[in-house]
Amino acid sequence: MAMPKYKRILLKISGEALAGEGRFGIDGGMLADTVRQVKAVAESGVEAALVVGGGNFWRGRGSSGIARATADYMGMLATVMNALALRDAFEGAGVPAKVQSAIAMDGIVEAYSRTESIACLERKMVVIFAAGTGNPYFSTDTAAALRAAEIGADVILLAKKVDAVYSDDPETNPAAVRYSELSHQEVLEKGLKVMDSTAASLCRDNNIAIHVFGLSEPGNVIRAVNGEHIGTIVK
Repeated sequence: MAMPKYKRILLKISGEALAGEGRFGIDGGMLADTVRQVKAVAESGVEAALVVGGGNFWRGRGSSGIARATADYMGMLATVMNALALRDAFEGAGVPAKVQSAIAMDGIVEAYSRTESIACLERKMVVIFAAGTGNPYFSTDTAAALRAAEIGADVILLAKKVDAVYSDDPETNPAAVRYSELSHQEVLEKGLKVMDSTAASLCRDNNIAIHVFGLSEPGNVIRAVNGEHIGTIVK
């Protein structure tokens, strides 16, 4: 059996990936498979934290009549919905899990605490970070980079609908180039859609590797944790 390459990981899951083949909501099969994959990671002894997006419920940027800041706050609430679903699915599978929100929501989820999140990880709980950074104008990619730096994660595993980083959208451009490895600087200079520039810069400045792969392929999360060269590695 392959040995894990990392001690502590941060898995960023896009909301669209949780939607599966649909464009809205949570696909039960994708939710269950995500939990199975992260459970395998936890059982291997690796400490796992998650940041989840909210695009399966709300993609409000540019919405007519809604201010950008308001749209971003609505997106943060969408991530909390996904985080709560993940928490219950983990607990149903026998995996202790906790949600921490960057926005205070007493009675629903705990407020984010760096020291508490690290303590939970050391107790082998899965920690799910919700509500992004708690600030408008910052994406959940930036939240993933920030939380990874705060908790001392070895790598950000970026689980998406697409299976790697491409020079263009492979669904609309069949000639798009697929990358197997990139540097943080190349991501920024080429304007590649791995993460937004703020998140990519934060990862570069803190020397945090990013591993991009498709979530829909069964077992990809544990493959990435074990160091298999699937998808695209940014380092």
